[in-house]
Amino acid sequence: MERVVKLLLKLAFAGVCGLGLSYAIAISTPYWFKPKTEASVDSTDATLIRQGEYLAHAGDCIACHTAPGGKPFAGGLGMQTPMGTIYSTNITPEKDTGIGGYSYGDFERAVRKGVRPDGTHLYPAMPYVSYAVVRDDDIKALYAYFMSSVPAVRQDNQPTTMPWPLSMRWPLAYWQLAFAQPRHFTTTVTDAQLERGAYLVEGLAHCGACHTPRGIAFQETALADGANSRFLSGSVLEGWYAKNLRGEDTGLSTWTTAEIVDFLKTGRNDKTAAFGSMSDVVEHSTQHLSNEDLTAIATYLKSLKARDGRSPTWQPKEDITTAALKAGDYSAPGATSYVEHCAICHRMDGKGAPRIYPALAGNSMVFADDPSSLIQVTLAGGRMPKTPHDTMAFTMPGFASLTNREVADVLNFIRNGWGNHGSEISEADISRMRHEIERKPKHYVPGEQK
Repeated sequence: MERVVKLLLKLAFAGVCGLGLSYAIAISTPYWFKPKTEASVDSTDATLIRQGEYLAHAGDCIACHTAPGGKPFAGGLGMQTPMGTIYSTNITPEKDTGIGGYSYGDFERAVRKGVRPDGTHLYPAMPYVSYAVVRDDDIKALYAYFMSSVPAVRQDNQPTTMPWPLSMRWPLAYWQLAFAQPRHFTTTVTDAQLERGAYLVEGLAHCGACHTPRGIAFQETALADGANSRFLSGSVLEGWYAKNLRGEDTGLSTWTTAEIVDFLKTGRNDKTAAFGSMSDVVEHSTQHLSNEDLTAIATYLKSLKARDGRSPTWQPKEDITTAALKAGDYSAPGATSYVEHCAICHRMDGKGAPRIYPALAGNSMVFADDPSSLIQVTLAGGRMPKTPHDTMAFTMPGFASLTNREVADVLNFIRNGWGNHGSEISEADISRMRHEIERKPKHYVPGEQK
């Protein structure tokens, strides 16, 4: 018995020493792995500030760092993760609760390297993995804009709801060592437009943060395009499926470059309309970009090839749905619910009304590999982004009052009607999404803000 006790004590001592060594290495990484790099930035340079404001739109900074009803950039937006809610932080130039005390080196290391001035590692909800490739001149312009033109707001940051020990930050050092290595933007293309598009998509626009599948450690499985790459092949975050953006069957193969530009600029085109998280992206980010940059992004996305085993085109089946509905044949499961709840806007032929009610026929968001977004918008509703390019922004009501069976039937009818073909949705899928919607985080907005 005495030997067992001694062995256990030795193991405990070794465990404590190992944990202590791991902690010591983790807290030292900001100094040797991601050191601070200072530079002189003129925060009164009007040209630099305007450039920084444009780049802040490209990075969609305001969407994540502003809670609904809160002050711009003051934080408080709740972001749902499997481990709890993370709240975005105050990035206004307020010295005590914001980033007003940041030097350029502090700012650069937080944005590109995911480390705060006190050495604390940032959660990868902040897309520093993408921002790592943003060029020095652009980081300097962003710093000038935030320090000189964003109104300072005194608002404390809200702690995460993650339980201990998951809330500990120091293990993130090892995540960063594994998945957030310092890197620079590189490309093999010689076309300037393609290069610009790749730079924006991989960097500030951080499209991969939502549209690239995640691995077991919540890391993006690809940070750039490559041979048979999964980059931008679609992923689920917060119950929304960020669609496949590659040139394959359920991706962007059915979209033209002009349709992509129109969608990014206005939040809609003749095929579909933005909703969910993408509605915020259009409203706060892409609608503010120049036509040249939007065209560069669209051109780059259209250059992404289909993965091995995936068709580079999508072929619709024969449309037998329109004739059946117009003839009063509602025998197919879900047909009656479609006519009762959906047809008034999306029409019997599933083509909707261009730029008003999105088409369902031939809409790649409808027959996407993962139906999560379709289920969520059906249950909870959605709204188009507000932009000056269309006179009205329409809202779709939610149909949570329908039973799980009714929702599954009508969505299967839509995903396989008018020539569409998609995987089957089950009642369990609807039930899971109801739970996902119920656990949406509440945002943090103080009653009074100065």
